[in-house]
Amino acid sequence: MDTWQLIDAPMVEAPDGSTVRPLGALPGAASMARFELAPGAVSRAVSHATVQELWHVVGGSGELWRRRAADGHSKTTVLRPGVTVSIPLGVAFQFRADPDAALLIVAATMPPWPDTADEARPEQGPWLPSIPPESR
Repeated sequence: MDTWQLIDAPMVEAPDGSTVRPLGALPGAASMARFELAPGAVSRAVSHATVQELWHVVGGSGELWRRRAADGHSKTTVLRPGVTVSIPLGVAFQFRADPDAALLIVAATMPPWPDTADEARPEQGPWLPSIPPESR
């Protein structure tokens, strides 16, 4: 029985270039984090090798592009507070924030984020990322 507070969470860069604050985890089950993308920023496109996610938008607005590897089907979804989306295993995705405010997302990752260099795989997205290539 653990308790976490956002103020205590370290700020790190996610593989897509957004700022992430890990919030907690249940070993073997799931982890939770809060992501932030600066106003007007465009993430790098990635897909995950072993995890899938549920995102819930808590602030700001923007867009999320997703593409299934199996059939190449893609779609773009408007992100605004109250919207929840899924990022299934292997789906390529990229997101961008509208220029007026940072995009804030709380995400659950299943299983927990493994923090390995090869978990997030670079993909080709529809938008030019505003975040420089990953330095890892």
